[in-house]
Amino acid sequence: MFQVKGPKRIGALYVTCQLFKIYFRLGTVNLCRSVIRSIETARNFDFEDFPVKDKVTYMYYTGRLEVFNENFLVADQKLTYALMHCNPQSESNLRRILKFLIPVKLSIGVLPKRTLLERYSLLEYADVVTALKRGDLRLLRQALDRHEDQFLKSGVYLVLEKLELQVYQRLVKKIHIIQRQKEPAKAHQIKLDVVVKALKWLEIDMDVDEVECIMACLIYKNLIKGYFAHKSKVLVLSKQDPFPKLNGKPV
Repeated sequence: MFQVKGPKRIGALYVTCQLFKIYFRLGTVNLCRSVIRSIETARNFDFEDFPVKDKVTYMYYTGRLEVFNENFLVADQKLTYALMHCNPQSESNLRRILKFLIPVKLSIGVLPKRTLLERYSLLEYADVVTALKRGDLRLLRQALDRHEDQFLKSGVYLVLEKLELQVYQRLVKKIHIIQRQKEPAKAHQIKLDVVVKALKWLEIDMDVDEVECIMACLIYKNLIKGYFAHKSKVLVLSKQDPFPKLNGKPV
């Protein structure tokens, strides 16, 4: 498809981007895959030969595709490329890119500053960020409910919903910090009843068994290092780095 040399071949990426726009508007994004294969398998292909604006558009749409496929590390690379190479004077295009890059960054543990959200009118993410910082599950759910239509339309709702695990991690970490101040010797032992009470204070009703399942998931996902004392319903945290950072890796 893209074996032609010279100006016509340079225009191939522009045509590809126009197809992306059509497919996304029609909701037939699955058709993008065949076009991407044509670009990526073309002989003597050098992506850097194409005009910057076409490369930015290509990375923007392929980055969005990776978000839909939950390939967050690849999505991060593509959308970051689009952001870094986008015309800095085009704030509307920068906003379009950030609209998808921010949820991707959140999923790998990178929180944006409020000034960025304010500058590009993306304050729908403000409470999501605050919830992650506080370990406030109620605030996260309220933010998702308030902006549900907007997040669903852009296709990032499920990405944001999965942030609950990070919020639980932060909540347990805050409980650990409080216990360390009150009773340092037992700071690494967290009774599940305490987590239940903390959630109840946030108006989230869960029993001990539900909390135990969530803690097991956090351990499995390496968001918490530790183990269960099942009979006593206690989460025993590792004394070394009990709350590993994501370091750019998705949960």
